[in-house]
Amino acid sequence: MVEPLLRSLIDSGVGEADGGVGYCSVEYDAPDIMAAGMGLTYMITSVPTLLSFDAGEAQVQTKVVDGNRLSDKSFLAEWIRSEARRHGSRGGGGSILSGLFGKGW
Repeated sequence: MVEPLLRSLIDSGVGEADGGVGYCSVEYDAPDIMAAGMGLTYMITSVPTLLSFDAGEAQVQTKVVDGNRLSDKSFLAEWIRSEARRHGSRGGGGSILSGLFGKGW
């Protein structure tokens, strides 16, 4: 239920004026992800988790794990804008959002 909301916000242009973002989702319990130690590497302690990346580095200080916030459209829109602004000077697409979801999300 989080992924469609995020996609709709990004597809509607939220964050574009601030530098833009891209989006991908990751199945946290996929065998290749588990073998790579992704949970430990990015300090994923709950599922779902919303995490942004810049220049290949996770921005863990702005990670979102609160389920109430993940379902709040206005909070997510502002989070997207904030993450886009963080690196907007690099041009569009400087920040990538990565949703880490368990099965059923």
